[in-house]
Amino acid sequence: MARIHCLGGGLVGSFVTKELLKSKHEIHLFDIEAIETKAISHIGDAILADHSDADLIINMLPGKFGHKALNHLKHLNKKILDLSFSEITPDSLTDVNATILWDVGIAPGLSNMLVAKAATQLKNLDEVTIKVGGNPQKPDDNWSYMAPFSPHDVIAEYTRPARIIRDGEIVVLPAISDLHSIEVDGNQMDAFLSDGLRSLLDIKCNTMGEYTVRWPGHIQKYTASNLQPDDLVEQWQFNPNTPEFTWMEVQAKSADQKLTWIVRDGGKNGDSSMARTTGLVTVACALLWLENPNMLMRGIHPPEDLPSHIIDQVITNLRENSVSVKKI
Repeated sequence: MARIHCLGGGLVGSFVTKELLKSKHEIHLFDIEAIETKAISHIGDAILADHSDADLIINMLPGKFGHKALNHLKHLNKKILDLSFSEITPDSLTDVNATILWDVGIAPGLSNMLVAKAATQLKNLDEVTIKVGGNPQKPDDNWSYMAPFSPHDVIAEYTRPARIIRDGEIVVLPAISDLHSIEVDGNQMDAFLSDGLRSLLDIKCNTMGEYTVRWPGHIQKYTASNLQPDDLVEQWQFNPNTPEFTWMEVQAKSADQKLTWIVRDGGKNGDSSMARTTGLVTVACALLWLENPNMLMRGIHPPEDLPSHIIDQVITNLRENSVSVKKI
């Protein structure tokens, strides 16, 4: 039995903790407030807490706090899963004694794993397009959106310049560039560039970009609004009683071949689709790493570094938990 420390008990963090409690391992949850869970709870500063006796640490704190946590944890000789999606990515860290697997969610995360599979199968990648979003099942007369994870991190998606690949080179474009209409499950939705490629920028490819998907009118309302971030946090508050879904398409092309994966989930048993699609990837990586302790060499690793058979098991875990992952 291993001891797992979970840092952060938000929508995704509490779901991951709950799922890990189904395993044979001892689970500890660290948060600034009490979270309703059967895990061993530690109320206080999750970053400065004693993690010396953990076998595996899962960092699920919001962006800037997550990066601060990694700076504190990097000196420990521990296995660390990072789900904080900080703007400052873990591969920039120095003097690292830990083994860190970062960006283990749906996108980035599963998207990276699918691109890695495509790179192996197609040999030479010519074009990769990732489209992803978590949204209410139906639009409304207001924002047609509610934030399934830290709203401040959502706002960062809308403001951070998007790094993409064009003609084999990294290009930086303004946030919300290339806004266009796409079809999702028979509905017209909007897609716009966001800075989600991160480690995938290191993969050899002629053209690559990630697009965030929203209902029409949402991003237009955001760009026309003068509301401050704290006001948006209030207006985008997640409502567990509102039906919602998460959808992702990963498409990869070579000169004469094309691979496409569609991932879809509508939530289950009161758990949001974003918590499930993100958290089930995290849980699978955690448990597989404990089962395969030599899965990764010491250092800092993006999801695409995972062995192919481990990626296959992550996908199997999603399907066994009723998340649709279809290759077409």
